[in-house]
Amino acid sequence: MSFNTPHGTRGARLPSKRLMNWINAWNMKRIRGKATKVMGFPSLVLTTVGAKSGTPRHTPVAYFPDGTDSWLIVASAAGAAKNPDWYYNLRAHPDNVQIQIAGQTIAVSAEQLSGNARQLAWRHITSTAKRFANYEQKTDRELPVIRLRTRPNPKP
Repeated sequence: MSFNTPHGTRGARLPSKRLMNWINAWNMKRIRGKATKVMGFPSLVLTTVGAKSGTPRHTPVAYFPDGTDSWLIVASAAGAAKNPDWYYNLRAHPDNVQIQIAGQTIAVSAEQLSGNARQLAWRHITSTAKRFANYEQKTDRELPVIRLRTRPNPKP
């Protein structure tokens, strides 16, 4: 599935970029220090390649286990009208992604879910994390659900 979710026309206001950068840096330090939860959710550090810059970008995000070697994340931006920047990085480079989780760095591929797969995943997410259902109510865009899967190691 392609990454094709447009911006909405309404949504929650986010803190300033400067404050978000500070919060993200603090949360990433906690995750890398082996914190299992941030703001009440299991969290990982998502490393993408900038869509425009081509440089690595690191972002803490909540995740939901999705079987063995698979995780679900939501491009919610707390219900903002716009998708988070990392969503566009995943769209540009879905096979050049890493996550840091439980003290490990894992190469993953990203895929945006749609249709029945998204509905099932969304039901699972909102049944375990009511906050995400609230985010959905704040905006008129469909919140993208992304599946991250471990990439196989290339053979030497």
